[in-house]
Amino acid sequence: MAAKGYHGTSVRDIATAAGVASGSIYTHFGSKHDLLALIMNRGMDGLIAHTEDALFHAGTDPADRLRAIVGAHVRVHVSGLRESLLGNSELRSLEPAARELIVSKRDTQRRMFDRVIVDGAERGVFRAADPIAASRFIVTACTAVATWYHPDGAMSPDEIVESHQRIALDTVGHHDPSATP
Repeated sequence: MAAKGYHGTSVRDIATAAGVASGSIYTHFGSKHDLLALIMNRGMDGLIAHTEDALFHAGTDPADRLRAIVGAHVRVHVSGLRESLLGNSELRSLEPAARELIVSKRDTQRRMFDRVIVDGAERGVFRAADPIAASRFIVTACTAVATWYHPDGAMSPDEIVESHQRIALDTVGHHDPSATP
């Protein structure tokens, strides 16, 4: 599905790729849609869990918290390229109830970014004129890594994480109020 898209992939294609009979797919999944919904749900659950864990271990400094959640978000998208591409391109293929659930989970993920950036702005550490817009920009940039990252590319996952962390801090206008001018 990641290669051909949801509508361009048959259950037979899935079964062939998995090395099983088509009927085996229906033994475990009611439909191709159910499989797509499961993949997307698991992907969002993993993303949220990794981000929550990173946030929990980041401490209280807004810059450290932003670095942590950007790192978690980028790493999940780099390590699960197919799932990320599928999740980002096939939301439109979900039936309304499944789409609503995924959108709710996506919003949960984005709100973690919102809270970190708004907190940093309120504490004078971030100077973003519009913290919520900055949050959306950062989340979108982190998510888009899956569209261009290649394991044989010029940048390693660690380099991509570091780059996105710097860009995120620049985007929010990071300022250390304890630093001397």
